[in-house]
Amino acid sequence: MKHKGLPLNGWLALDKPAGLTSTQALGRVRRLLGAAKAGHGGTLDPAATGILPLAFGEATKTVAYVMDADKEYSFTLRWGEQTSTDDAEGTVLASSPVRPTREQVLAALPDFIGNITQVPPAVSAIKVDGERAYDLVRAGETVELKARQVQVNEFTLIQMDNPDFASFHVACGKGTYIRALARDLAAKVGTLAHVTVLRRLRVGRFSMENAISLDSLEQKVQNTPAVSLLLPIETALDDIPALVITEQEAQRLRLGQRISLLQYDGRQRLLALPEAARAGDHPVVALCDGKAIALGNVAAGEFRAVRVLLQSTSNL
Repeated sequence: MKHKGLPLNGWLALDKPAGLTSTQALGRVRRLLGAAKAGHGGTLDPAATGILPLAFGEATKTVAYVMDADKEYSFTLRWGEQTSTDDAEGTVLASSPVRPTREQVLAALPDFIGNITQVPPAVSAIKVDGERAYDLVRAGETVELKARQVQVNEFTLIQMDNPDFASFHVACGKGTYIRALARDLAAKVGTLAHVTVLRRLRVGRFSMENAISLDSLEQKVQNTPAVSLLLPIETALDDIPALVITEQEAQRLRLGQRISLLQYDGRQRLLALPEAARAGDHPVVALCDGKAIALGNVAAGEFRAVRVLLQSTSNL
């Protein structure tokens, strides 16, 4: 979203409270900081809490890279009830008296680790014929979403002291729905379930270590310049292969020109990139003096910018 305001550039890792949509949380923070341009790096359910990366100014050009990042969650599910939304916000559709044992759950978890097939919840942000699935469901339409491949790196049982509830930790790739994991795990152990508590702990390099709550932010902005509350644009790009460039090369990129990597020094820098990046199959960030200048790809011995960052830090 773009409004009149301060030309802030950078990221803020918001610890989103329950009860706000991602868009509402972004709006609150943008108004608090007085920022001219802002966006968020991935939707978080209104009932969920935790890491919501918010981009300001030139950082909005890097949002896509954050949305592709790995994520971590903690969640609690309730056994024995299926809801219309696969979480506590929906109405109960069916119930089951079956309560799995700890041993049954532990035996089932390995089937949900790795590259797995998952059908997203009907109430999700996925678009169907140009409309968000959750909007169609709320309008009374029946939505059937296609199965998709997702990556789950870790699925750990944390606590199961109460027969009706169980808590887990998940580390996963983009597009993984925790509500679907809970639903499918329950089916695997012969019962039903829905998520009651969901908290996102990490999105790429954004974690609880560099997060700030909305309440804390409201207090800080009274005495702290907005720019000092932001993380550098480069925070979102730490996992992307980097090509170190000179100031002269940076100026060429800003003018829309390409950088040749065929000379000796260029070849050395080219060889330092991962094979996938050298082949043009992975994005590359061009850095000058530690600051992100552009995002692009390598092709035919050249670095070609896709996104040029006009300012890598706030100019306030």
